[in-house]
Amino acid sequence: MRDLLPALTGWFGEKKAFAVALVTAVEGSAPQRPGAMFVRGPDGEALGGISGGCLDATLYELAGEVLADGRAQVVRFDSDSDDVFEPGLLCGGSMEVLVRRVDPGADEAFAAALASLARGASVTLALTVDTVHPEHLGSTLVITPESVSGTLGAEKWDRECLRRRAAGDSGVLHMTNDSRERISFFLHQISTPPRMLLYGAVDFTRALSQLGAFLGYRVTVCDARAVFAIPERFPYAHEVVVDRPARHLGSVGTDRDTVVVSLTHDPKFDIPLLREALRRPLAYVGAIGSRRTCAERSRSLIAAGVTERQLARLRAPVGLDLGGLSPEETALSIAAEVVAVRHGRPATPLRAGTGPLHAEPAEVCGPLDRPLSTRA
Repeated sequence: MRDLLPALTGWFGEKKAFAVALVTAVEGSAPQRPGAMFVRGPDGEALGGISGGCLDATLYELAGEVLADGRAQVVRFDSDSDDVFEPGLLCGGSMEVLVRRVDPGADEAFAAALASLARGASVTLALTVDTVHPEHLGSTLVITPESVSGTLGAEKWDRECLRRRAAGDSGVLHMTNDSRERISFFLHQISTPPRMLLYGAVDFTRALSQLGAFLGYRVTVCDARAVFAIPERFPYAHEVVVDRPARHLGSVGTDRDTVVVSLTHDPKFDIPLLREALRRPLAYVGAIGSRRTCAERSRSLIAAGVTERQLARLRAPVGLDLGGLSPEETALSIAAEVVAVRHGRPATPLRAGTGPLHAEPAEVCGPLDRPLSTRA
């Protein structure tokens, strides 16, 4: 949703309605996970994607129906359908999608979500996806750090959603109404962008900052040399800072999704920076350099108090062995290793493996129990 923010915000400003298709449940192999979004704009624009192409044309037409009549729909796509006219996934899995119309000026919840995302904050979306009351299908509750907006259709459901969110639940969740009929809603958190901290204002950093931004990181470039650390040299970075690397890292907040890469080539910056980084629970810590440089750096880090266990987390020489030499190729090898580490993958060719192409996420609650292509 963050990558669609400019278009969605623009339509809100122009008060033009649009339709969103949101993946709410997935079984087996599928190109996207719950939370992926496809949008049909007010003038027929198609943005985003949820199926890698095999369903997008069908969803485009379905979104047109919803945009025209305002009635939300839920549809399930299956790869096991015997109906040759039924669109299905080509990758062997099943997917459920909620399609709803968004009306700027009337959709308070969606407006709150966009405003929070524009500030770089987190957002939790809760949407009614299965109910005995079709008029509530697509009803939305939005939870931001500052407020709660909208409703799922009943105060009881809203309270239950807030409770389940506080418990850490996500995905398709179920509750019962006063008549003991099961109500289902989809709970999805859009987290703040992870941080990528790049130290050393060099050509490799310029290329890596572009790839990092493309991958959805909030990229910071830092260098102690003011003549090199200028925003014009790093147009894709969200911020460029003049400071000593270790001092800067010590002053910023990091978490388990944060990536730190040292590209300084200078021990007086590298050693204190990496000593600080390796003491933190970060997603990835890497440092550029030849094998000889990396071996000398490791000895210096041990002498500086870094433990063997901490040192084992250091990716140095940084990146995968792709054979590239240019800054762009080097940045690609680093970014590829970051992605592999993030998903716990060995970075081997897909053709060499036999398991699923995509890691299966832990399923918090079961998927919806509905027949193929049920529509409200």
